[in-house]
Amino acid sequence: MAKKSNTANVTVPKKKKSFQDICKENIGFFFVLPWLIGFLIFKLYPMGASLFYSFTDYNLFKGMNVIGTLDNYASVFTSPKITKALGVTFKYAFITVPLKLVFALFIAYILNFKIKGVNFFRTAYYIPSILGGSVAIAVLWKAVFRDDGLLNGLLGIFGIEGPSWLSDPNCALFVICLLRVWQFGSAMIIFLAALKGVSADLYEAAAIDGAGKWRQFFSITVPIITPVIFYNLVTQLCQAFQEFNGPYIITQGGPRNSTTLISLLIYNSAFKQYDMGMASAMAWVMFVILMIFTVIAFLSQKYWVFYSDEEG
Repeated sequence: MAKKSNTANVTVPKKKKSFQDICKENIGFFFVLPWLIGFLIFKLYPMGASLFYSFTDYNLFKGMNVIGTLDNYASVFTSPKITKALGVTFKYAFITVPLKLVFALFIAYILNFKIKGVNFFRTAYYIPSILGGSVAIAVLWKAVFRDDGLLNGLLGIFGIEGPSWLSDPNCALFVICLLRVWQFGSAMIIFLAALKGVSADLYEAAAIDGAGKWRQFFSITVPIITPVIFYNLVTQLCQAFQEFNGPYIITQGGPRNSTTLISLLIYNSAFKQYDMGMASAMAWVMFVILMIFTVIAFLSQKYWVFYSDEEG
């Protein structure tokens, strides 16, 4: 009787993976590694450090003596200067965001038609978004609206005495808001891309039923592009709460703190008063407020945002 072979019970030792094999299996990780390192160093660590500093009396040059205190957060909600800055920030955001979205959608709707020279107008309307956040444009804006600036000079030609745009508390915030609304080009491009996706058959059917341009706009265009409206709303809201260049360069927060946004107050606290603890606390309060508005916006989607893949 033949003996059974024992080869079936022999285990072949696994070949040890070389460094090249390991690199090939994890090639995707190596591609994302630069971003991951940048996120950890320039995003996650600063956020964690600022959260820690917000519970201390950390001074940029004197160091910290108290840890675990809530005095900074108490001051955020009790200091008249900080509460006023929060109020100005809310006012700024609630003025600029709706106006910017309305202008962007209106211009995009017009530029969606086949008109002569449409590419030139698209470029012209988009340029302010490229230049608007720069220091040079803020300086130019200040030159236009100062008491002896270009605008008042033009009004003087017609015998009209222009107001003190930058020294009057009632006008200064308007000037800052106007600069923000003027930069509607990026939102306009996104709206224009969404309008291109609306089927022309819907407009033809509505026209046959007797619907005019305005009825078509509000009954067809707006409901279809509500996801894009929602996207622009959230992004523009986040940008408005972080606005800094305009108030800092044009008015330095004046007159009488009428244009002191919370971002400018954070900067002054951190790099002029060197109170990093208070600055960190204000930054986290602003972050939480912005998160609350974002969550509210997301929760409201089911009432006014319509997605093409929804049933019914």
